[in-house]
Amino acid sequence: MAELEGKSESHGKKKGGARSKKMSTRIDMTPMVDLAFLLVTFFMLTTTFSKPTAMEVVMPDKKKPQDTSETKVRESEAMTVIMDKNNRIYYYFGITNPQVQTSNYSAKGIRQALLDKDAEVRQEQAHVGRDQNGVVVLIKPTNQARYQNLVDILDEMKIAHIKRYAIVDVTPDELTMLPQSQ
Repeated sequence: MAELEGKSESHGKKKGGARSKKMSTRIDMTPMVDLAFLLVTFFMLTTTFSKPTAMEVVMPDKKKPQDTSETKVRESEAMTVIMDKNNRIYYYFGITNPQVQTSNYSAKGIRQALLDKDAEVRQEQAHVGRDQNGVVVLIKPTNQARYQNLVDILDEMKIAHIKRYAIVDVTPDELTMLPQSQ
């Protein structure tokens, strides 16, 4: 609240004409400080911090020099996805006799191939009586692949609920298997 206080005038002689009565103002800052603290408290309690939008990638532990063990993957459970320039994506099943197929990043493209292969592998694992872990996907970006392509294929892994996949380097033999195109 603000209030005006009248200043007492001196009782001496007045010089000149009529003087206006000087008033001093006194502003009580207490309600404004209370309001400021209420606002600060309100925003502290109602603010939600932004969640990190970065993709979570689980990296393998650093390999020890004496550790030469490798993870064995059954040929019938393996699927290889190769990403190349110009948003091209190729995939093949198995290891020994690969038949390279071309796809795209749409729902009817690589996603459908991943879902079909995962269902086939799970059915085969259930038939044999093993744990149903699904397909193992090896993701191999070439040097000409874009970073966005890698993010897209990792999104497809999440959408297709594929839990076992790895990002590995493409071999020169695999590069020769790819169809030559511009």
